Amino acid sequence: MFMQAVQMTRRDWRAGELRFLLIALVVAVASLSSVGFFIDRMRAGLTRDAHQLLGGDLVVNADQPINAAWRAEAQRRGLTVADTVTFPSMALAGEGDKTQSQLASIKAVSEGYPLRGNVKLAGTAEGSDIETRDIPVSGTVWVDKTVLPALGIRVGEQLRLGDISFRVDKIISIEPDRGAGFINFAPRVMLSMQDLAATNLIQTGSRVTYRMLLAGPPITVKSYQKWLQQVIERDNAKGVRIESLESGRPEMQATLARAEQFLSLVGLLSAMLAAIAVAMAARRFMLRHLDACAMLRFLGLTQNQVTSMYLIEFFLVGLAGSALGAALGFASHFVLLEWLGKLVANELPAASWLPALQGIATGLLLLVGFAIPPILQLRNVPHNRVIRREQDPPKPATLATYGLGLFVFVSLLLWQSGNPKLGLLTAAGFLGGFALFAVIGWAAVRSLRYLRGGINHPGWRFAVTALQRRTGATVVQIVALSLGLMALLLLTVIRGDLVNAWKDSTPPDAPNRFVLNIQPDQKAAIEQRLTGTGEGTPALYPMIRGRLIKINDTVITGDTYVDDRARRLVDREFNLSTMRTIPAQNKIVAGRWLDDSQPEASVEEGLAKTLNVKLGDRLRFDIGGQQVEAKVTSLRKLEWGSMRVNFFVILNPSLVKDMPQTWITAFHLPEERSALANELTRDYPNLTIVDIGSIVRQVQAVVDQVITAVEFLFLFTLASGVLVLYAALVGSQDERIRESGLLRALGATRSQLSQAQWIEFALVGGLGGVLAATGAAIIGWVLASYVFNFDWSFSPIVWLVGLLTGSVCAFVGGWAGLRNVLKHPPLQTLRGS
Repeated sequence: MFMQAVQMTRRDWRAGELRFLLIALVVAVASLSSVGFFIDRMRAGLTRDAHQLLGGDLVVNADQPINAAWRAEAQRRGLTVADTVTFPSMALAGEGDKTQSQLASIKAVSEGYPLRGNVKLAGTAEGSDIETRDIPVSGTVWVDKTVLPALGIRVGEQLRLGDISFRVDKIISIEPDRGAGFINFAPRVMLSMQDLAATNLIQTGSRVTYRMLLAGPPITVKSYQKWLQQVIERDNAKGVRIESLESGRPEMQATLARAEQFLSLVGLLSAMLAAIAVAMAARRFMLRHLDACAMLRFLGLTQNQVTSMYLIEFFLVGLAGSALGAALGFASHFVLLEWLGKLVANELPAASWLPALQGIATGLLLLVGFAIPPILQLRNVPHNRVIRREQDPPKPATLATYGLGLFVFVSLLLWQSGNPKLGLLTAAGFLGGFALFAVIGWAAVRSLRYLRGGINHPGWRFAVTALQRRTGATVVQIVALSLGLMALLLLTVIRGDLVNAWKDSTPPDAPNRFVLNIQPDQKAAIEQRLTGTGEGTPALYPMIRGRLIKINDTVITGDTYVDDRARRLVDREFNLSTMRTIPAQNKIVAGRWLDDSQPEASVEEGLAKTLNVKLGDRLRFDIGGQQVEAKVTSLRKLEWGSMRVNFFVILNPSLVKDMPQTWITAFHLPEERSALANELTRDYPNLTIVDIGSIVRQVQAVVDQVITAVEFLFLFTLASGVLVLYAALVGSQDERIRESGLLRALGATRSQLSQAQWIEFALVGGLGGVLAATGAAIIGWVLASYVFNFDWSFSPIVWLVGLLTGSVCAFVGGWAGLRNVLKHPPLQTLRGS
């Protein structure tokens, strides 16, 4: 039986019956495997570098200097200890008017850093990497290579940090504990811990992260971690977080998980479209093998034997297609790595076999869910079909097997997403979109009857009549093309519209520089310098660091909330402020403004919702060891897109008049006056000046890289859509051959029938493109209105691109599927019928 099935597979392959089915499987498996190999290598890299991501076996992270007793206890237990201090500040180079500045992430490290892993260095920007366990020598710094061109210096030259000048000694290629190797906005400048105090960069209000790294035997590390956790809970220590291999970098783990889910679902969309093509190809295979199956039954084979032969044939095809798809996916994932290479600094280990096995399993599941149901109908072909060309309608049990396809569809979504809620929502969205496009496509095809006589051309009448005669196949073609094009348009044309609308939401004169860490004795002089720019007088606001410790009588900790954002907010210090009048860009949505005669607070409405704060609640803050309590008298709505200084909580002035504070401002600096930023950091080294314009450009560069990679995946989606279109056209090929033979026998010319086919392609492709553009535009509007909160304008270019792209795809798929229809002689066609 097996050898007979193999021989039948060879015969069907030579006849071309299995090629399209194989291509559909290859595309489906390749789209999923390319993402699978990429994610597998990322996960393998994270596992390999698990210790290095922390710089040790355990890390104590705090926003205040590490308690000396905690360090002493670690040393007493025999653990190795190292320290790092990280904060943003300005790096300077040059003198006088030639001074250049660059916002940098300053990192001071102690002897022994890193406890796990190595720092990779290069002697010059083009030098080869070398690994080291050393730290910068006193008086020198190591820098990211982007620092050098930004400051216009080279290795061996000087840069200034605060009050001290340092010689640039080495270039950092890889910093093991920098957070999974992903890009940071501020380039690194690393110095020795013993040089930090002399820079005078850390002032009151500076945002500093202190980290104590520990390494040692696993049992000792676990014991110390348990002891320290108890001490933190007992002393109610604020702003302290313990990072281990299990809990370290939770934000990176969440980001990676979301990226995995998104990329997987993108690949799965391609696989689902390809699955439709698989089902249609299998149905055509079934229709073309009815006579052969009847002959096998006539020659004595039982239903089970016939079913077994075809199942073996499809298993062999599925195995071959899945293996080829996995190989193509392996090759394609290198494209993802190339386009995302700038986001991944660490070298990744080789991929494992698991994604290949998952891809092959996915291909076989798709075959079982979408190809087997049509094949099972062959077992019910009667013997007498050899004589009587009739076929009984499918039995209820056979029809029920189509539910298997739906089950496999939903199961694959759940498997790939790794999130039941996300998978079910995606399945519902996909099926809903499929149904909506199908209804619109059906209505559009039916409405063509009113246009049939509008153009006096035989090709037009033949095309409209053919589309209406094959309404089901036409609707499938339109839906498949619409889904594939909509996904691609959303990430190409619509993406540009979203970015442009976002840019337009920020006025041209919006602030593009933030100045932080202004000391009270510097306020008047800096305000005068900024006023002299000719851009008006920017407002300076006091900024006070305080931690929320109580709401009414409830003590607030990270464990008080379930929501991740709420936990992060209460685990860190707030930037509080105080002022007598409400800022211009703020609007009170509930309550009244502050009365300075009593302790009161105004809270941003989003924060109030996240932390469940209501009007009349009492908030208690710990500000530098001093506690203040204020009653919430108003909720404010902020214009975050204004790029101006905003605060979550504003307190009345008399309540915090004796509290330590720095000042912050935002102002617009024209390009021709950009030297002012360098002058300010030269004269006031403690200032941190953030160039929002450059950050926006950096963010956009990263987003563009990710979107480009996703667009690459959507090429699989578009290919899947064209495959479905091709399958739908090929599925009607036999019927078209009979129709063309009959029409040619009745006097229609080959030219007229060819024109009719091209008109069909234009109508199907044009309608699919318009539907895709409409769907993409609606999604873009929803994103703009309800996610990004900016004005949206519909661009006609989306519909033009959709119309043209849809027509081109229809022409390509139609030409590939139907180029041989008109080559059959009419007499041969009629005899075959």
